[in-house]
Amino acid sequence: MNRTTLSLIAGTAALAAVTGFAALNQPDAPGQDTARAAAELPVERTSLLCPSPSTSDLAETSYTSFTPVTKGTAGGGTAALTAAAGGPAAPADTASGKAGDKTGDKAGDKAGGKTGDKAGDKAGGKTGDKASGKKKAAQPVVAPKAPGTPAVGVTTGGDAPALLGTAEGKFAPGWTVQETTEVSAGSGRGLQGLTCGAPDTEFWFPGAGTSADRTDYVHLTNPDDSAAVVDIELYGKDGALASTVGEDITVPAHSSEPILLSTLTPEKQEDLTVHVNVRSGRLGAAVQALDAKLGGDWLAPSTEPAATQVVPGIPKDATAVRLIAYAPGDADADLKVQLASPSGLITPAGHETLHVKAGRTTSVDLGDVTRGEAGSLILTPTDQSTPVVAAVRVLRGKGDKQESAFIPAAAPVGARASVADNTAKTASLSLTAPKGEAKVKVTASAGSGGGTSVSQTYTVKAGTAQEVRLPVPAGLKGTFALTVEPLTATPVYAARTLTVTQEGVSGFTIQTLPDDRGTVAVPQADEDVAVLQR
Repeated sequence: MNRTTLSLIAGTAALAAVTGFAALNQPDAPGQDTARAAAELPVERTSLLCPSPSTSDLAETSYTSFTPVTKGTAGGGTAALTAAAGGPAAPADTASGKAGDKTGDKAGDKAGGKTGDKAGDKAGGKTGDKASGKKKAAQPVVAPKAPGTPAVGVTTGGDAPALLGTAEGKFAPGWTVQETTEVSAGSGRGLQGLTCGAPDTEFWFPGAGTSADRTDYVHLTNPDDSAAVVDIELYGKDGALASTVGEDITVPAHSSEPILLSTLTPEKQEDLTVHVNVRSGRLGAAVQALDAKLGGDWLAPSTEPAATQVVPGIPKDATAVRLIAYAPGDADADLKVQLASPSGLITPAGHETLHVKAGRTTSVDLGDVTRGEAGSLILTPTDQSTPVVAAVRVLRGKGDKQESAFIPAAAPVGARASVADNTAKTASLSLTAPKGEAKVKVTASAGSGGGTSVSQTYTVKAGTAQEVRLPVPAGLKGTFALTVEPLTATPVYAARTLTVTQEGVSGFTIQTLPDDRGTVAVPQADEDVAVLQR
């Protein structure tokens, strides 16, 4: 038998083996999903960064930490906020009692776990530094005791540092921290609020300014054990503003840097878009917008550039609304402007569309567009889909009693979102369903000083924005958190407004509620020993 015959027999035998294997392992019928769905599992670690709240000696700041109860989490875990740069945190006052008090746990509570960190730990997780030699661990400003119950820490004065936060185990999924500051007088007076953000590599802030009355800072916070390098770009009504100072800014490890925007450019413009681009490492970023006449607030990053944007939660008593948009690509954007109201979609008279030139910041005054009813702005392309970022500045009050707040375009709630530091008298919640009717479950947690959680379900009609009446925990003491969970597949957008009146001036701040990313998809995997033979 020659070699050719042997090869033919071997080939036939191999083909038969393959054919037999295929017969025993036939693919599923068309339309069936042969791949097993990835499992949604709770995240095991979350990092949050809170910028330094104020330089005013009159500032009173509360930090409220909350983790919703999540099924499938491990039994252990810790969560804590400690000062950046390894320095000692400002003393955290504690109190308990009436609703509205900044009630919370003792800053040194053991529940915060091992809260003083080595500077070399990644992600700023263990945040008290061993900067040089042995150093006593920084006391945590907030150290929660258990998921489902808020924990509050309070600082006063203008020297409170930025905070680095890490939650692990059962505290990680959906962890949120609210930073709320009351300033009774001076530039930026009023109520300033911010949901502390996760570190990232790119941020967009439409709505900043360098006009004569504005003092705006972009706060950059580095949680990691190596320096970060970042560029800050400014875009005005005529395009990019020339600046060499905004390039190659170094933010040391475990530290925070406030950058005054007016030091980056000599131009005075009322509306700017700030682009923070991290070249090396990762950062947390937020803009503090302070106005000498109109109060101030934090400007959180806009959601990622997209052709359609939703700006949720404009208060019903807004006296002036200013829309700011920017197109970061090479093409102009033409947007249809609509207001989702309790009765449906409305087109503002005289502002039916907005043309945004590529690379330029465009703004338009919409006046009292809500006309006594809470609403949300819906921006959609009129023709070609061009990505944009957007935000609004909202004014309340009149004359010298005006106060301002900012709302960035937001991502939908997704599976779940939470916001902390609510009281029955000071908080309101807006829900928007632009594309279809939605059912939403809202849960009010136990209070920071006591109480029992309660839930309520709401129906939001298609194309409407609804300000819902909040459920209030039974026996509430202190502040509570709100958790929003859509029960239908329709996208839902949410925003929370806090209002505090001081000396006749209505201070307010608004935070959006994007998905908390409390779970992560983990693909199913099988052992395959065949890879060892390849």
